[in-house]
Amino acid sequence: MGIFGKLFKGPEIDQAKSADSKQKMRRLFDSVVPDGGQYQLVAAYTEDAKRFNYGLVHGSKTTYGSLIVGWKEGADPTVVVVPTVPDLSGCGDPEICPRSAVKKAYQNKYPTDAFIIYPDGRHYLAINTFEWLEDEKLFIYVDQGPEEQAFETFFKTCYATK
Repeated sequence: MGIFGKLFKGPEIDQAKSADSKQKMRRLFDSVVPDGGQYQLVAAYTEDAKRFNYGLVHGSKTTYGSLIVGWKEGADPTVVVVPTVPDLSGCGDPEICPRSAVKKAYQNKYPTDAFIIYPDGRHYLAINTFEWLEDEKLFIYVDQGPEEQAFETFFKTCYATK
């Protein structure tokens, strides 16, 4: 391996800690979602950018929220979004979004590659999946490259409306 391979290796991932996070995600998800075991899971986050001033933005404040996202294929593909805390010590109520009830769903290309779901005419869900994030204070500590790719494929082929 050359010097560049050593310099740009990336973060060392604690696989035991990542596996523990995946088990905690499964337990939380199964505790609040009926038939939770039928769903594949991916850790994700959402962000809410609050802007000051109109026109040119002179300041902004972004808050992040951690999510457990479950999905299943079938006759009526379904996505379930469960808000949680980064250490997975608790979670909120799930938002269950069967494809047949969703008004619109697409992958937003700007400013992020968020998956956007409009479960009704009043609000939307923005889901940002990640292969790996290292900020343990804001995001779930998990290594999930294959899961992230599987969710993206599912969303684009079975769930998106445009």
